[in-house]
Order: sequence, then structure tokens, then C-alpha cells
Amino acid sequence: MALDYQTSREFVTVRIAGQLCGAPVSEIREVFAPQAITSVPLARPEIAGLLNLRGRIVTVIDARMRLGLPAREADAPCMSLGLERGAELFGVLVDEVGEVLRLGQDTFEPVPAHLDPRWRALLSGVHRLETELLAILDMDRLIAADMAMAA
Repeated sequence: MALDYQTSREFVTVRIAGQLCGAPVSEIREVFAPQAITSVPLARPEIAGLLNLRGRIVTVIDARMRLGLPAREADAPCMSLGLERGAELFGVLVDEVGEVLRLGQDTFEPVPAHLDPRWRALLSGVHRLETELLAILDMDRLIAADMAMAA
């Protein structure tokens, strides 16, 4: 799925197991440090659990597990990207949150064909930055896949 650019788009940058990724700012409701995640028995490994965020229940998805990466150390710090889809709230766990970048179509490339199929299914493209690539996460696919698996 190609990104639709008028002139430029803004992305929240995150690190997941050392990989620089981006999430469209327009899709992120908030960024928060997750507290007291309650595991869910028999849930898929990508579902880190549930948490209470200001009185609302949030399903927490571990981006590392979703992308097939090694698990984070139990005591390693992490952050969460908060998303709202309909009446449901989701938190996507990432290792760290960086800056917001405004990028234009001139640095955009489609998802490389040689990537692992799991990554290809969850990315909408990449941006060439000066020193590395920014993999753009397709947040709807990331959430939809987990909703379908949980059903």
C-alpha cells in the first residue's frame, strides 16, 4: 500500500530492536510509558497484555514480537504508541521514541522485495535518511492482524 503524499508527512520515529521505524503522526493518539501490564492467559505472544490508561482498557501489542524480533529484556525500558480504532484503544510497545520528522515523497521508496514477508506485510514503505532507512509501520495492518488473530 503506497503512502498518499500531498507535499510531506510527519512521522514519530521509534526504535525497535535497533531498527529505526516511523509511525504517521496522524495515527498516534498519544505516547506513554506503560505501567502495570496484565498478561492475558492463552493470548498470542504479540499480545503483551492489558493495561488501564486513565480508566480505559488498552490492549498492548509488542512490536518486537509482531515483527518476529527477539524479546526485550524483562527490565528494559519501553514506551508505547497509543492508537484508537473505533471504541478500542491499543498500545504498541517500542524500545524508545525519538523525534518527529517531516518527510516528502522524494525520499520515499516502496517496501524492498527482499524483506521477510512478516515485515513486508506490516510496512507501507521506507524513507532514505542521511545515515539509515526509516521503515514506515502500517499501523492499521499491525492492529488488524492482531485483532484477527485474537478472534
